[in-house]
Amino acid sequence: MPIKTRRWNDDPEEHDGLRILVCRFRPRGLRKEFETWDDWYPELGPSAKLHAAVYGKQGAKINWEIYRRHYLHEMKSPESRARIAELAEKLQRGQTLTLLCSSACTLESRCHRSLLAALIEAAAAPEKPHDA
Repeated sequence: MPIKTRRWNDDPEEHDGLRILVCRFRPRGLRKEFETWDDWYPELGPSAKLHAAVYGKQGAKINWEIYRRHYLHEMKSPESRARIAELAEKLQRGQTLTLLCSSACTLESRCHRSLLAALIEAAAAPEKPHDA
């Protein structure tokens, strides 16, 4: 089954499967009954420091390649790796996953959700036998 990526405030679609918010922070001011996700895994979002850096909140904005490298490094933490393995297992069992991010992330290809989807898909891929 596929991994979809969307913004949290996009209307849910029939075949979204398990909708997971993968932001470090919940959307501000959103009441619980208006949440559009089934689960929230803040450990799969960029750290507060990385999030601030990409938006230039502590000086100059960092570019995509720097952001990408730092985000992938953050996803090597034991907590993040455990969540990625959990989602990979769901994917292997045929469950559709929809990764949700901030409404500010309008360009999917420049959002951590696309990087995370690739990590989950790689973790779900069957092991290739090593040649002797």
